[in-house]
Amino acid sequence: MTSFPLQIVTPGGQAYDGMAQKLFCRTIVGDVAILARHCDYLTAVGMGEARITTEDGAVRRAACIGGMLSVAGGRVRLMANTFEWAEDIDAARVEASRAAAEAQLARDDLSPREKELATAKLRRARVRAGVLEPR
Repeated sequence: MTSFPLQIVTPGGQAYDGMAQKLFCRTIVGDVAILARHCDYLTAVGMGEARITTEDGAVRRAACIGGMLSVAGGRVRLMANTFEWAEDIDAARVEASRAAAEAQLARDDLSPREKELATAKLRRARVRAGVLEPR
């Protein structure tokens, strides 16, 4: 399969810079798969799992939350607000975040903004947990 240059950056630094055969990620309008020779493209990134098939055919999974995805001139750049490789996700931290968010959502005295923030926290925990599940 033909490869393309892929760069993944976050506010914390570079997560990946190399060749890839495929990038799969969630955008704000649905899932997208990028292959070599993809047309130029720009979209906002949603919240979900990202999968990168590297040049040697290995598939790496990550939690990818927010940002922008661009394809221009054959180069692909994923600028993510949060990007965590599966092997870097702490399962105990994910479970604690999920439990805390669910406990907060169970309260009756939340303001609309507090409910919105707790719901987002729960969604992030579920994305991370999903990346940890075996495929």
